[in-house]
This record gives sequence, structure tokens and C-alpha cells, in this order.
Amino acid sequence: MSAAASPAVPAPAAATFAEGTGATGRYAANLAHLAEAARMAQDAGRTGRAARLHAMEADGTAQFLAFDGRGRGRAVEVFGDLESADRVTVLVPGSDTTLDTYQRFRAGAVALQQRLQAEHPRSAVVAWLGYDTPGTISTTVLTTARGAEGAAELGPFLDRLAAWAAPGARLSLLCHSYGSVVCARTATGSAVTDMVLYGSPGTGSGSVRELPTAARVWAGRGSGDWISGVPHVRVGGVGLGADPVDPAFGARAFDAGTAGHSGYLDPGSDSLDSLAAVVLGTTPAREVPRV
Repeated sequence: MSAAASPAVPAPAAATFAEGTGATGRYAANLAHLAEAARMAQDAGRTGRAARLHAMEADGTAQFLAFDGRGRGRAVEVFGDLESADRVTVLVPGSDTTLDTYQRFRAGAVALQQRLQAEHPRSAVVAWLGYDTPGTISTTVLTTARGAEGAAELGPFLDRLAAWAAPGARLSLLCHSYGSVVCARTATGSAVTDMVLYGSPGTGSGSVRELPTAARVWAGRGSGDWISGVPHVRVGGVGLGADPVDPAFGARAFDAGTAGHSGYLDPGSDSLDSLAAVVLGTTPAREVPRV
């Protein structure tokens, strides 16, 4: 069920914008919608949701390209100066990422942005909660259906994002867990130079050659990630198929260190260093060689 269709949490309808509205033109309107959604949740007795929405406001300085507080919710938040950035990274989350778990997603985006800016100030990170993620314990997480729905939203968004960033900006997709299913179905266009699949249970595709992208495709998994125990099978549309870190899949490998499933963007981690190196276009110091 889409965020708009779920009546569980009251909130105003998402803001609409005229064609050609730039990034900065969206920030204030979406922040106002977020504040109104928090008020409506509070009035409805949904105090937990209201508190989490207030936390997202970040003292009125948060930059949301999109926000929808209805149901499980959607949000697209920018960290950094998007319009001057020549390195732009889009984070695509996996299962159980909603407005109620958003702070965890946001923390990873902040850690990546800080790591990138330390080396390349003209960097921006976009936390893209632009689809209805499946539950970790659900039948939907076993198929590619939600991934296809997400790809239908992500592809057009990337086209708009390329126009909002600095001319010639490099765009990278960092796709975590089930988010790798979304990315594997997204036609990325020429602006996306790198697609990174990390903590992936599979993509529903058999190899890099099947993906609708000309970007370089990377894959990595931390030694502490429980997702390594997921069976890599696909029968009758159920299951997510080939393991992206298997050399036969054809992705470039990077060293994700000891990362657990939710720890790839932890500050100071080997996995964060490797992901930053991919985004910045430098050779990852600990890249895993293909044989």
C-alpha cells in the first residue's frame, strides 16, 4: 500500500511543484508540510510519530526535496549544497525504512556526507526514501515487486536530480539491502557513473549485464553481515537470485571490512572509506581483486 493510500497516520497531501522548480524552491514548502504533519499526528494522539517528525525538522534547516507524512511516509532529504555539488550520492534504503525509522537512515547519510566533504567539499548526499519499502519479515521482501515500483520512482528522480546539481556532476547510487533490488531495475541514464550494491540479498537479476545501466557496478558485503546466510535462489518469481558479491555476477568488488548489516556507513569504518572512494572516483585502497 502506498503512503498516500494508507489512512493509518493523518497528514496533509504532499506538496506539488511547477515543472522546473529548483531544489531550493522545494525546501521551505516541504519543511512546512513536515511541520503540519507533525501537528496533525500530535492532534491524533500519534505522539511517537509526532516526536519523530519534529526531530526531522533539524531546527528549520533541513532540506527536503520531497516529503509525504501519510502512512509509512516518504522523504527525500539533501545534505550539503546540491546546486554547487559536482559529486552527488543518492542513498537507496532497504526494508523497514519508514518515517518511524528514518533517523537511522539519516544518520548514515550524515556520516557519508561528513566523510566526503572532508576530502571533497563540493559533495552532496541525498537520502532517498522514495518508495514503500517491504518489511524484513514479510512475503514482499522475497520478490522484486516493490523493487520495480521503486525503480519507477527513482529513474525520473535521477533525471531531475542531474538538472539540479552542478553541470557535469557525477551521480552515484548507493543501494543498501533490498534497495539493491530497486537500483537493479532503474534505468539510470548517462549521469550516473557508479552503482554500489552493499548488504544485498540479491537483485532479482543474474548478472551485471542484465541491469539497465551503463554505470560501473560495485558490490560488497561486510564479514559481520547476517545477509550472507540468505539463500541465493529464484524460483517462480520468488527469491532474489544471484549473489552480487559472487565473481560470476560481474560486479567490481570493494572491501566492506567487518561491517554488520546496518553498519556500512558507520563513522571510521573501512566500509565507509571504501564507499567514499567509489563516490569520489578514486581507486579504493582496499578494493578486493577479481580473479
